[in-house]
Amino acid sequence: MQEHDLSFVRAEMVASQKPPVSDHGPVSWLRKNLFANMTDTIFTILGIALIVMIVPPVIQWAFIDAQWTGADRSVCATVVQGGTQPEGWSGACWAFVDAKFQQFMFGRYPIDERWRVYLTGFLFVALLVPLLLPSVPRKGLNAILLFVVFPIVGFFLLSGGVLGLRPVPTPLWGGLLVTLVLAYVGIAVSFPLGILLALGRRSQMPVVKLVCIVFIETIRGVPLITILFMASVMLPLFLPPGTSFDKLLRALVGVALFASAYMAEVIRGGLQAIPKGQYEGADALGLSFWKKMNLVVLPQAIKLVIPGIVNTFIGLFKDTSLVYIIGMFDLLGAVRQNFADANWASPQTPITGLVFAGFVFWLFCFGMSRYSIFMERRLDTGHKR
Repeated sequence: MQEHDLSFVRAEMVASQKPPVSDHGPVSWLRKNLFANMTDTIFTILGIALIVMIVPPVIQWAFIDAQWTGADRSVCATVVQGGTQPEGWSGACWAFVDAKFQQFMFGRYPIDERWRVYLTGFLFVALLVPLLLPSVPRKGLNAILLFVVFPIVGFFLLSGGVLGLRPVPTPLWGGLLVTLVLAYVGIAVSFPLGILLALGRRSQMPVVKLVCIVFIETIRGVPLITILFMASVMLPLFLPPGTSFDKLLRALVGVALFASAYMAEVIRGGLQAIPKGQYEGADALGLSFWKKMNLVVLPQAIKLVIPGIVNTFIGLFKDTSLVYIIGMFDLLGAVRQNFADANWASPQTPITGLVFAGFVFWLFCFGMSRYSIFMERRLDTGHKR
């Protein structure tokens, strides 16, 4: 039997070594994400150059040279303009935002009654947060309280006239209060109505299908400003003499119908993406139409179009600023209205107010976007191995 020479075989394992520096740590991340090839390198350099050009002046304007407190325009105007700042000064006038903050939030809502707005906001958050957290049970009851009970309670709290509450007419409402009311009602109404319109457009009944198509295409074919003008100016002309609707109610109806048409198309896209076998399987089980949609089709369709749904909600939230055209003062309208205050008239006042309004809109829209991403990842189980 031939003997084998095992002198070249290692008798013990070699100690593990650290990977090269270029394969882990910050250097590896930079190489893979920013300098992977020539194109990435060029765009990275251009991006850094833009950041260097834009960010330092913004920080200088918004924080370093900004005026945070003050009683009137003098703190935000140069000596030449009748203020106290040196000639050539340019900084944010956050003193204007601080002085007008209550108006930006509540409009002309009576100061001694604003506790009702705080209470309504607290109830809204208390019902919304459990609905958004997947681990909290009883979602059905939570949804009923948020979308059925809360609107009634909130309406009477804000409007008053019952249980000894002082009446507060809607023309006194304004600021972020109006923005949130319009967005909440628009979202709460457009989602279920959009589902019904999408199902109607795919219906086998010609009359139902035709009505849904005409409604969707008509609404989507005109800008929201037109819908608001129709609801605010034209609608009273078609009502019996002496009959009138509250202007806020008319705006709510216009915004909700406008968003519903776009939501219907988003949902219809999800319905068309569901394989035909899902419909046939539900029919084979003997499910009725509504059970088939509720238990089989819609859960899958809605999961597929979460980005489109949230995109519609974000667009709706931003479009609420258009009610300024019909004489209602939402957050942006309240900011612009205060530009006319002679006590705060300065070159820096308008841009500061608009930046503040833009930042508030961004906070809400960014929050909806991040929650959308969270839900997408949580529900993305169809193709995982």
